[in-house]
Amino acid sequence: MWLKPEEILLKNAFKLWVTEKDNEYFVLQRRRGYGDGGGGLTGLLVGTLDTVLDSTSRVAPYRILHHTPDSQVYWSIACGVTKEEIGQHWEWLQQNIMRTLSVFDSTEDITSFVQGKIRGLIAEEGKSSMVLEDDPDKFRESLLRFEKWFELPAQEKLITYYSCSYWKGKVPCQGWLYLSTNFLCFYSYLLGAEVKLIISWDEIWRLQKTSNVILTESIHVLAHGEDHYFSMLLHLNETFVIMEQLANYSIKRLFDKEAFQGEPALSDPLQVTKRGLEAHAKSDQFRSFFRLPKEENLLEVHESFLWVPFSHFNTLGKICLSENYLCFASQDGSQCHIIIPMREVVNVERPDPSSRALTVCVRGKRALRFSEVRDYQRLANTIRSRCGISASPQHSASSEGIRGECQSLINHFEDNPEDVTLMVGQKNTSKAVSTEALMTVFHPQDVENLDPKMLKEKMKEQSWNIHFSEYGRGTSMFFTRKTRDLIVRGVPESLRGELWMLFSGAVNEMATNPGYYTELVEQSLGTSTLATDEIERDLHRSLPEHPAFQSDTGISALRRVLTAYAYRNPKIGYCQAMNILTSVLLLYAKEEEAFWLLVAVCERMLPDYFNRRIIGALVDQAVFEDLIRENLPQLVEHMTDLSFFSSVSLSWFLTLFISVLPIESAVNVVDCFFYDGIKAIVQLGLAVLDYNMEALIACSDDAEAVTILNRFFDSVTNKDSPLPPTVTQASVSNNDKASHVSVDISELIREAYEKYGHFRSEEVESSRRRNKLYVIQTLEDTTKQNVIRVVSQEVRFTASQLDELYNLFKRQHFLSCYWTMKSPALLHHDPSLAYLEQYQLGFQQFSELFSLLEPWGFCAAKSTLSLWVFRLIDENQDGLINFKEFCCALDTLYGGSFTNKLKFLFKLHLPPAFDLPEDGVIRKSPERGRGKVDLQAYLKQWQNEILKKEETIKDLPRINQAQFIQFSKTLYNIFHGDPEEETLYRAVAHVTSLLLRMEEVGRRLQEPSSPPPEATKPVSTTASAEASSTKEASSKSETSDASSSNNSQEGATEQSDADWSFSFEQVLASLLNEPTIVSFFERHVHIHAKLGQARVAQLKLKAKK
Repeated sequence: MWLKPEEILLKNAFKLWVTEKDNEYFVLQRRRGYGDGGGGLTGLLVGTLDTVLDSTSRVAPYRILHHTPDSQVYWSIACGVTKEEIGQHWEWLQQNIMRTLSVFDSTEDITSFVQGKIRGLIAEEGKSSMVLEDDPDKFRESLLRFEKWFELPAQEKLITYYSCSYWKGKVPCQGWLYLSTNFLCFYSYLLGAEVKLIISWDEIWRLQKTSNVILTESIHVLAHGEDHYFSMLLHLNETFVIMEQLANYSIKRLFDKEAFQGEPALSDPLQVTKRGLEAHAKSDQFRSFFRLPKEENLLEVHESFLWVPFSHFNTLGKICLSENYLCFASQDGSQCHIIIPMREVVNVERPDPSSRALTVCVRGKRALRFSEVRDYQRLANTIRSRCGISASPQHSASSEGIRGECQSLINHFEDNPEDVTLMVGQKNTSKAVSTEALMTVFHPQDVENLDPKMLKEKMKEQSWNIHFSEYGRGTSMFFTRKTRDLIVRGVPESLRGELWMLFSGAVNEMATNPGYYTELVEQSLGTSTLATDEIERDLHRSLPEHPAFQSDTGISALRRVLTAYAYRNPKIGYCQAMNILTSVLLLYAKEEEAFWLLVAVCERMLPDYFNRRIIGALVDQAVFEDLIRENLPQLVEHMTDLSFFSSVSLSWFLTLFISVLPIESAVNVVDCFFYDGIKAIVQLGLAVLDYNMEALIACSDDAEAVTILNRFFDSVTNKDSPLPPTVTQASVSNNDKASHVSVDISELIREAYEKYGHFRSEEVESSRRRNKLYVIQTLEDTTKQNVIRVVSQEVRFTASQLDELYNLFKRQHFLSCYWTMKSPALLHHDPSLAYLEQYQLGFQQFSELFSLLEPWGFCAAKSTLSLWVFRLIDENQDGLINFKEFCCALDTLYGGSFTNKLKFLFKLHLPPAFDLPEDGVIRKSPERGRGKVDLQAYLKQWQNEILKKEETIKDLPRINQAQFIQFSKTLYNIFHGDPEEETLYRAVAHVTSLLLRMEEVGRRLQEPSSPPPEATKPVSTTASAEASSTKEASSKSETSDASSSNNSQEGATEQSDADWSFSFEQVLASLLNEPTIVSFFERHVHIHAKLGQARVAQLKLKAKK
């Protein structure tokens, strides 16, 4: 590898390097302790020194130096791993550089020329192979070490590396941590003790920062049941963020099958960089905090002051700019933030150089003044360009005219609010879509009603109107502590839909996608899928006590929203609990608004909640358990198994407490959820457990605890709700209510905020990321245990051997997906299917794994024979094999009797395994996991498996001449390399000749007494020809190719009338007479050794390819 020329002094290094070659201008040296005469104490000391000091010499013990005769300074220009590699560089210098150097007069010119030439070579290499890094030369050296030490496939992308200590037991090993796209690697070499660690990101269970008495700060990694600790990191937080991002990237790419189409930095696993991962983490945090669509990315951040009119002072914070939004969040503890869509900006006034300020004018007669912005001029131009506002001097001069036009527009829209939708470009909604919230239709407010509840409702509305007048209304409203206080007190019925849209960010998605919902409704109308069937089944189970869903109006609106969403997002489709949530959304929001609220909940606020495995809900329950341990220690002491709370609280998270609380109380919880996200649900759950602490501690079993919680929820009321009694849920009897003191929902929410509102949303998101790894790996482990339990009943392998086999089988699947974003193999993993079908291998994956595990070495990874094995065990002929099919085949080859092993080999040469298409292509597997489930087909398949009887040797068809010849060749391939190879060959030749003679004699006995000469000639000719073919095959003893097999099949087809054939019984009887063959097949082969070898070779095999 060519190196950036670096000056060195030989007098400091003469003891560590030995000169191999030199000339007038170049020196080739070898590191002492390497190569010829290496090793011993010198090698140990030098190797340790190189590793600790991060020397390139550890992996590149050869180097070339440039020097001039009259200078003591040497320049390192190349290094090499092997003598051959450094020799090529030396030859290149001799042929391309040495001849040119004679034309220079001064030594300075010679050195400058050599350095320029080497830098040019490095730059040329970098164009095709390197992504720009902060320090390209240093990174190139680290990449060389990474490739040499870990021998991963060439396409594996190194992201970054850090010096650290790895704790192996109680002894720290100083070395280097390498983070690549798919692997976490560590290498250390101290006094001859080499430590090498390779962990796939998809195998990690836990990743967290820890500290204890010995390790003040370290990163804890749990994988394969082993704990790994990395400490002494100079930039621990930076390292942890990169590791967390890589683990999350792997999970999303391999398990969630996310393609990152909107993020170029992550769309190709071969081009991922540290900078791209850091930007992705910041964008994630930015979108989560401001509730922005997934398409938005954080582009710029500027520190500034914002003039806050309601407080009359400047608040310090940061301006965050994305493609379509200008956001500001304070940093002085005032908890003030604002979101300004670029579509709302009408003007950016000329910046004020004296205070480095700029003023952004938005709709609604409002202006925002940002001051002390370091790069204020560029920021102003960026905002103008994104809003489509001209930045010319003429524009600035005519700003007063533009203000007048904007003011007239504002006045028009204030007088005609129904035209606002046209302002953001929305189309007229379809007549089929409801344009009113169901609550306004079924429970219109009586303006003249002056009962205490209505009066309190009017006071709430007045409080919010005052808030709007001070803080603004709509998309560019200020969010402050006062906003949260109003939310906690309760949102008035008339404003609930508007505020839900605003707080969730759904208002922005609806504004930027005009007419989208109407088109979805029209496209999804009349479609019939599994999702639509489930929707129809659950329609009348959605708030059945509410009059809105006892009529066709509410049911039809609910059907349209759920069907449209299932059509928009088939990955989620429809999941139970979505109907309950959508019903409540429709009560307070218009139909299209309810749709966008559902999008916000399912895709941004509650990610991965609504799918077959409800991973998101399980993750949040794990977060909930962690917070219970931190905040409710008394409860933890009494109930050591917190899984009870996970099972009880599942419905709390999935339905936002709607399924357990009366509707008039549950909507207050939903108010808090749309403002604070999942944090509101978690802290309310803690408050519920805290309120019932004494009763729960006194419980004798789980059933009693469930009863206590149910009674508590039934006693929760909303004393301020103006809804009529028909809407409330009467789920408990009067006696039960009398025995339990009622609790007001507003008081419960206030208590939750006061006691448990101290943790921030960022902490919840961090806990979510940490627990997601553990939840997914727990689900994967459950799948593995269930698969092993089923398969263990069919095979002779032990549980530990099956565990190893499953890990290899699963890893083989992921090895096909690591280095491409849209690998077809990703479709072979579907968690929604039955346990056995979740992981399946295609032919290419199978052949690589089978070549590592089969006992006799007869099946190379790309041989035709591996194709026949695959076709034989692929029982349903879908081009995929599951773990059970794979294990049954191995079980026969390792633990089967002589008869069973021979039967397996015999069937390899019968249809469907042997009769391949001419091109050898296997049919692709059908698309799985979508559409309707054919229950009849499943029942029929199950019935066939129950009635399936064991195949006997008499059930096997006869083998024809082409198949028999190939069968004989297969036996020769199996015996190749065995100590008794010659004896086994002779035995096969003897059996083959014997069977041929027996068949010829049998044919003659069955012929007429005086056959014509022409009739006997083809038989004898054929027999002799095939006998010679078989003998010829025995002399070669190498794997046959597909062409010879196909030619044999063609010949057999043409002479089908004259073909001879053998039954399995004949073949078995003949081979039983050969003791050497019988003893070979009955010889015990240890699969444990094979598993250990396969574990090491699996990744290396991929690297060689």
